[in-house]
Amino acid sequence: MSSDSGISASVPDWSRETVRRFWDPGPKLIRAIRRYQACRAGGPLRRALAKYWVANHWFWSLMTQSELHLTTRIGGGLRLTHPTGIIVHPDARIGPNCMIFHQVTLAGPVVLGGHVDVGAGAKLIGPLHVGDHAVIGANAVVTRDVPAGATVAGVPARIIRDAPPAGAT
Repeated sequence: MSSDSGISASVPDWSRETVRRFWDPGPKLIRAIRRYQACRAGGPLRRALAKYWVANHWFWSLMTQSELHLTTRIGGGLRLTHPTGIIVHPDARIGPNCMIFHQVTLAGPVVLGGHVDVGAGAKLIGPLHVGDHAVIGANAVVTRDVPAGATVAGVPARIIRDAPPAGAT
C-alpha cells in the first residue's frame, strides 16, 4: 500500500480493472458489476443480458466469498488485489482508483474518496467519509472520518501520519 501521489483521485485509470488472465477473480467480479449496471437500464434484450451478468456476479462472489452488491456505486479503477472475504454495504460508495485488500468490511454508508488504499482486514463502520489519497492500515477499525492524505491504523483507528502540507512533495 502506498499513497503514491501519481495516482489520480478523480480521473479513473480503467487499466487497473483489466482482466489479465483466465483466473483473475478481482477484475472479473468488478466486470460483472459494471456490465450488469450497464445492461439493467436498457431494453428487453439488455435486461435479458443483465440476467447473465447476475449469474456471472454470483459465480465470482461465490469464488471470492465476497459481497459487493450489484448496485454499489464504484468509481473506475478499483483494484481488489486479493478479493477474498470483502464485504461492502449496498449504501457504501467507492471513489476512483481505490485499492481494497482481503477481509475488508465497509459497514453502512461509508464513502471512500479517490485513491484510497484499504489494508487487509480493515473494518470501516459508517456513516463516515475517507478523504482522497488516504491510507487505512491493516486490521484498523475506523469509526470516524479520515482526512484527505492521512494514514490511520489501530483499534480504534488513529491518525499515525497527517497529510503533507499543501505544496509539499
